[in-house]
Amino acid sequence: MNRFDFHIIFRLLRSFATLIAVLVVFFIVLHYVEFIDDFLDRGATMREVFGVYYPNYVPEIARLTAPLALFLACVYLTGHLSQSLQLSALQTSGVSLYRLLAPYLATGLAVTVCMFWFNGWVVPETNRTVLEFEMRFLKDAPRVVETNNIHRQYQPGSYLSLGYYDRRNETAHRVSLQHFNDQNQLVRRIDGLRMGWVDSLAIWRIHQPVVRTFDGGIETRETRARIDTALTILPRDLARTERDVESMTIPAAARYIRDVKRSGASGLERAQVGYYAKFAWPCANLILVLIGMPLAATRRRGGQAMQIGLGLFVAFLYLAAQQIAEPLGYTGVLPPAAAVWLPHVLFLAGGAALLARARH
Repeated sequence: MNRFDFHIIFRLLRSFATLIAVLVVFFIVLHYVEFIDDFLDRGATMREVFGVYYPNYVPEIARLTAPLALFLACVYLTGHLSQSLQLSALQTSGVSLYRLLAPYLATGLAVTVCMFWFNGWVVPETNRTVLEFEMRFLKDAPRVVETNNIHRQYQPGSYLSLGYYDRRNETAHRVSLQHFNDQNQLVRRIDGLRMGWVDSLAIWRIHQPVVRTFDGGIETRETRARIDTALTILPRDLARTERDVESMTIPAAARYIRDVKRSGASGLERAQVGYYAKFAWPCANLILVLIGMPLAATRRRGGQAMQIGLGLFVAFLYLAAQQIAEPLGYTGVLPPAAAVWLPHVLFLAGGAALLARARH
């Protein structure tokens, strides 16, 4: 790399950081104006809102706005170089557009790698606080997927049924555990009025259980005060919300989806979309750089304002494509992985076509 490459990288990163800061502040102001009534009606103090909620929300906002910020930085910088004829002078001297693209791609790749780590391991930690706060103080809190008549398989031939699960105190009511043999015959059943999670021991405690054993058509019944059992099912596996995956690291989200799928639960599409998005969304940084540089490299009537306006239009199309595709993954119209990756693949192809048609 030469001095020109480092100059481009420095200006890109500087503009990127500035735009991230502006977008974060802008988003917080809009969000607060929209939800101030919820905060006041549900008793959230300003210290909690601005001292706990929004500081923990900043990483999520930065994750969401990073591709847009990098794209606008790319369009602004390239448009400035194009309008001032610096790009034309370089191309006239024999420097190809592909060579000029190198520092942009290096920056986009570096940001993509950083955002993959940031999105997969940093943001989930702060999102736990954000989601807990929203459950307490926002009307539009994450919706619980299941609360009544929950059925799970926690090991081959063994099933758990619950009449109702209270997420707040991690307590299940009307509990039944059934064990079947290889011939699919019921051999043991435990029924309890209540089952609570003991966090210090990482076990479930069943209160006032009735243990029924079946052997050769003969039933034996025993009543106990309590039974402690170490099921493979955790509290989060029982009362899932639509946004649980947002508060999990990539390895934790993979285990969560695998465990819930194994238990036989339905309605996993939204969680799977959130999981695949942890991989796909960081790639938007690199894809938008690939689109932005050749898009702004051509001089247009209207100057740099036209370049930025066109860039905003393309960014809007990109976000709109994702907003259209992801709900198709939620409902099962498209496989979750396809719903997440399809917009990125289409715009990557569009960026490659735009680069191929650009004046080299």
